[in-house]
Amino acid sequence: MKMNWEPFIGYMVNVTMHENYGLTFDSKNDQTLYEIVFKTGKLLSAYEDGLLLETTRENHKVNIFIPHTSVKCVEMFDIKGD
Repeated sequence: MKMNWEPFIGYMVNVTMHENYGLTFDSKNDQTLYEIVFKTGKLLSAYEDGLLLETTRENHKVNIFIPHTSVKCVEMFDIKGD
């Protein structure tokens, strides 16, 4: 299924990524803790192969390109980003 992202351009989105980071925290039990990866920002544009977000980190604008293959879930907030 393809989604029409155009109505959500300019909205704040929270993207849950398919990729997780594994960190071994207890070698005795051989257990791994997985950290879920999120990307949050204003949706600037949607392309055939991914989404472009804009966010601010340490007072600098940062653009983030997320390939569709990395997107697990997207939350769209009914607010426009600055």
